[in-house]
Amino acid sequence: MTEAVATMSPAGGSGAAPAAKPAGGASSSGAERLDAAAIAARFAELGSTPAGLAAGEVTARQEKFGPNAIAAREESRWEKLLGYFWGPIPWMIEAAALLSLVRLDWADFSVVMGLLLYNALVGFWQDSKAASALAALKKGLALKARVLRDGAWITVDTVALVPGDVVSLAGGETVPADLLLVDGKYLSVDQAALTGESLPVSKAVGDSAFSGSIVRQGSMTGLVTATGNSTFFGRTAKLVASAGAKSHAEKAVLQMGDFLIILSAALALVLVVAQVHRDILADGHWEWQHAGSIIQLVLVLLVASVPVATPAVMSVTMALGALALSKHQAIVSRLSAIEELAGVDVLCSDKTGTLTLNKLTLQPPLPFGDAAPDDLILAAALASQRQSDDAIDKAVLAAVGDTARLDAYKPVDFTPFDPVSKRTIAALTGPDGKTVHYAKGAPQAIAALCGMAEGEAAKGYFDTVERLARSGTRALGVARSQDGQTWTLLGLLPMLDPPRPDAAATIARAKELGVSVKMVTGDDVAIGAEISRQLGLGDKLLVAGDVFGKDSSPEHIAIDAARAVEVADGFGRVFPEHKFQIVKALQERGHIVAMTGDGVNDAPALKQADCGVAVSGATDAARSAAALILTAPGLSTIIHAIMEARAIFERITSYIYYRIAMTLNIMLVVVLVYLVYDFMPLTAIMIVFQALLDDIPIMTIAYDNVKVQDRPVRWNMHRIISFSTIMGIVALLQSFGIVMLGMFWMKSPELTAILPMDLPHVQTMLFLQLAAGGHLLFFVSRVEGTLFKPPYPSLPVLAAVLGTQVFAIFMCAFGWFMPALPWLLIGVVWAYCLVWTLIMDVVKLLYFRVVNRRERTASLIDQPIGTAMPG
Repeated sequence: MTEAVATMSPAGGSGAAPAAKPAGGASSSGAERLDAAAIAARFAELGSTPAGLAAGEVTARQEKFGPNAIAAREESRWEKLLGYFWGPIPWMIEAAALLSLVRLDWADFSVVMGLLLYNALVGFWQDSKAASALAALKKGLALKARVLRDGAWITVDTVALVPGDVVSLAGGETVPADLLLVDGKYLSVDQAALTGESLPVSKAVGDSAFSGSIVRQGSMTGLVTATGNSTFFGRTAKLVASAGAKSHAEKAVLQMGDFLIILSAALALVLVVAQVHRDILADGHWEWQHAGSIIQLVLVLLVASVPVATPAVMSVTMALGALALSKHQAIVSRLSAIEELAGVDVLCSDKTGTLTLNKLTLQPPLPFGDAAPDDLILAAALASQRQSDDAIDKAVLAAVGDTARLDAYKPVDFTPFDPVSKRTIAALTGPDGKTVHYAKGAPQAIAALCGMAEGEAAKGYFDTVERLARSGTRALGVARSQDGQTWTLLGLLPMLDPPRPDAAATIARAKELGVSVKMVTGDDVAIGAEISRQLGLGDKLLVAGDVFGKDSSPEHIAIDAARAVEVADGFGRVFPEHKFQIVKALQERGHIVAMTGDGVNDAPALKQADCGVAVSGATDAARSAAALILTAPGLSTIIHAIMEARAIFERITSYIYYRIAMTLNIMLVVVLVYLVYDFMPLTAIMIVFQALLDDIPIMTIAYDNVKVQDRPVRWNMHRIISFSTIMGIVALLQSFGIVMLGMFWMKSPELTAILPMDLPHVQTMLFLQLAAGGHLLFFVSRVEGTLFKPPYPSLPVLAAVLGTQVFAIFMCAFGWFMPALPWLLIGVVWAYCLVWTLIMDVVKLLYFRVVNRRERTASLIDQPIGTAMPG
């Protein structure tokens, strides 16, 4: 719940104060306002009544009008599949296949086409899998609407609405279809996204409300006049298919891919120049007939160097991460939220419902003046809406006991809670036929309503509020008026909302993970400080209004205010606009911030936060603005989400380490061996198979075991590039060493007498070394510590690597697509790779020891935000 709302909200909504109502017969949106006769005619035209539609009629209309959704054109499955054959990487593979076909090299053609089909089918399958998973998750987020059918109010998905339905609207909700407002006092509606109006507009009976606009305040009943593409939004919106903004992780991987492609092209150019130069020296001239084989080799070499598994690895890792988060009742509205969560170091949390149970229990009333305790409870109940789901309303209504006392009063008017006035006011006709007014709300708001600015009565009242607050008990002020102008204070209703049983342990765990939790509450500082103290957050809570001042600009936070926000344990008396300023201040101090919220006025803060979190029961507007949507109450859900996000971040980072290092190894060893020994160390088919053997097991990295870092993680491109380059160079020495060993074997009569050796066998040895050493390199680079300590690779990763290595050994032993290699040499290559694995593990440990010591020294001087690496 929005904390400012949670203090006294009976409706659970929030929003700005209503705009002034228009005079005359025109609505504030400029459309003609219908009178009672026109409204009745509209009901008749739509074949409906104020009592709503019958279930049978709804079914018939759903078949006639279709779902209440914008019908956007989506790519067919065939179009999506064909898309995987179009683009820079597919073009290079297709060019290589075409050249193989022209040269009638059927073996190369078959293998290259196999690679093309593999990439397309795997990419299509993983994309479909991710899309299906996200669609299933988002299905649970379908917007709901309260609709009157068969004379009873029920809750349905908005997609099920039909013209003629009668629906209810309340603050914080999204208008589910085009409506004609037929009952209620007023609505304040934000329709800026539809009409461009910068301010919310007031609506009254007879006005229209457009689908997609947001109810800021008030509650009314409306008749559905249009749904789906027939709505104002459906007729005017220009639907543009978009894949959405790329996250920092996707951008980083794509930049690395571009870097590797450019590097590959440069090295390929070196090969071409060297080959042409040698042809000229050997034959005295160069002929174009040599061009086909050179270009084909270069193209296949480029294909091998491109991280073709990157899109599939990213999509499956993120999709599986989203599924894992959903098991903890946290649904990501966009996949980039996973990366943002991994870096969060400050979490600003609502108190009510997140840190506390949001199960208020009424304590003994504290009447003032001549009021009796029962009169106080009855007055508070009459100032509530009986159908409300709000925790405060439920507690008050439950305390009444005999509802017959409430039935004696007939509602005339009701002003719902909003975070500005912080009170509700109800006008009712009493048993004597006279109109009486009741109000309940924040103690300060009720005191202001009663004109209690100073004096003994005011002092006693506020002293009581302060005393209750110090014990962690909130107070609800209650007042009565005969004319709606002069109010009489009836007293205070103490209400207790205890901390959640798991909150203290969860906060302690958050601190262990390097996440600072700050309480943000609309309650008084004293109440918040007591709960904060009980939970171990500290009791240094500040009044939000005092920190920022009345005239502060959200876009320009004073340095002193930002520093005060950074060191505070939390904030009390928070209005929705303060949340935005709190987020902004923390971001200016270099923090990655997560902010919780539930109300429509929380949307700006949720958007501004690096990771906005809509808590359980949030309004449609808050859920639309949030990156993470919780379906269960409590802070533990967010902590689980942060841990899962960090695990996903580790998997992606370990893949990037491996991919850069392995690509550098393959490209550099091919060029170096060619320049030194004047022969191509790998055939075209070998390079293609090498790409396949590299990519297939890496697909399982989404299931790998990782160590969740005990501090927030961020992209450290300097460390990524430097570590990957060092490991790539060490791997290059390993690969070049196996070639040197083969060349030495060829020239040694003693060794050739044991086993004959020629250049084709050297090629097979290098192929096997790259296949085995590459995956051993992955095991080395996936953890910061030694590979002999946990976390060990997961079973899917081990199974995929083992299967790949068995296949590679059989290829070399039985001579599939390459000269057969004796089992003795296969054993020599594997022993050689295992020895080098130990060397690479030592090099890695030395690297991280030096880098970590340097970063710790720098952090003591500059105190920057920590950057975590894979563990």
